Parts: sequence; structure tokens; C-alpha cells
Amino acid sequence: MASHACASRPPLTVDYQTQGRYETLGGLKTYIVGPDDATKAIITVYDIFGIWPQTLQGADLLSSLTDALVLVPDFFEGDGAKPEWLPANTPEKQKALGDFFGSKADFAKNTEVLLTVRKALAERYPAVDDHVGVFGLCWGGKIGVLASAAGNEGPGRRFNVSGTAHPGRLDSKDAEVLTAPHILLASKDEDAAVVAEYKTILAQPGKVGEVETYADMFHGWMGARANLANADNVKEFARGYEQAAKFYTAHL
Repeated sequence: MASHACASRPPLTVDYQTQGRYETLGGLKTYIVGPDDATKAIITVYDIFGIWPQTLQGADLLSSLTDALVLVPDFFEGDGAKPEWLPANTPEKQKALGDFFGSKADFAKNTEVLLTVRKALAERYPAVDDHVGVFGLCWGGKIGVLASAAGNEGPGRRFNVSGTAHPGRLDSKDAEVLTAPHILLASKDEDAAVVAEYKTILAQPGKVGEVETYADMFHGWMGARANLANADNVKEFARGYEQAAKFYTAHL
């Protein structure tokens, strides 16, 4: 089941003219933005709502700031969580959201799907294979972290850097097994104690990490829930992607 914050706020629809194109990678329709001759790439794993204008706007911004190919695979194949399920304040809505997490949004299954896309990326764009990162929003943050743990090595498999904004199912045990530099951008709605544990773990010898809480931002401010009609959200949306881009540029 989703966290309380994730299950409380629906997405917002905005108008946005995307800068990228669509290709099929690993059997999934995938949004791709960036130069064809790029030597590095970042796979963005979206939140539970799937392909959304704000998510693609973030991908475009991340690409422009890093000169990397940025890819947004459609894990849910156009059938993400429904806005009308939120807030999950009735038994029917709770069941719909719970069933979604138990099937289409299953973490273990989608971690394997991410690895399939990663291998397809290496075949389609071999120049990036030594420099690939993963960046996850909410639900996608958990997928990226799981893929960057044990076994994160070798051609067509390795993620050189990982990160997440307003992560879903945040668990400090995941930080202990991370094998890549990791950036965590938390909102005010994440468990502050777990965020602090993450920060402590990533500061240990052998780990590389950056943790910051955006104290005035809500769960989802960089994803489908972003309110880009609000000046403060626009500012922090941009700052979040700029901070992530700086980290990825340093470690990718």
C-alpha cells in the first residue's frame, strides 16, 4: 500500500510542450530527450500516475542541465494509478490503490522491468553504457534504489549513480546495500527520522551520498503532483532538478 502522503494527494494536469520523442526500449514505449551522440544517460522512473506533463518537463530539464539522454519508460503502459482514487478516503479507493500496488505497481516485478530497459538502452545507445544513472520519483525512487543494490555491476546492468525525489516506501535498510552514489531529496511529508538515518548511512566510509529536505515542499513536488501554477513550487521544482543534475554530473 502507498504511504499516507502518497495516498492523499492527486496529480495535477498542466499544459507543456515536450522536447523529446518516443521509442520502444525493452518492450516499453519510452520518452527520450537529449542528443543522439550522448555519452551518458539517466533513466527516470516516474511516480504511480505514469507519464505526466510535469514528469516529462522534469526529464527535459534534467537532460538540458546534464547533456545526458534522459529516458522515461512507461512501466504501466498508459494505465497508471487513477487520480480519482485519491485521496484514498473510502474502502473502495483504498482497495483500488492497494490492488494497483499489489499487481501493476509491484516493486520486485518492476525492478526487473527496469533492468530489462537498462540492457536495451545499452544495445540501442552503446556509447552511454559506462555512464548510466537512475532517478526515481516517489514510487520510482524505490525501484531505482532496489536496482542499485546487490548485483549492480557489469555491462548492460550497472547504474553508476542513483537518486530519488520525495521517495516512496523509504527504508534506511535500502541505503545500507546501495552500491552507487545516491542523492535523496525529501519533502516535509517523508519520515524525518528515516531521512536522517539515510543521511547517516550515506556518510559512512565507502558510501557517497547527498541528502536534503525541502522543508516547504509537499510529497510529489517534482513529479505529477507538482503545482507549476504556484511560484514557490516552480522555484523548488527547478532547484530540485538543478541539485539532482549537479550530483549526476559529478558522479556519472
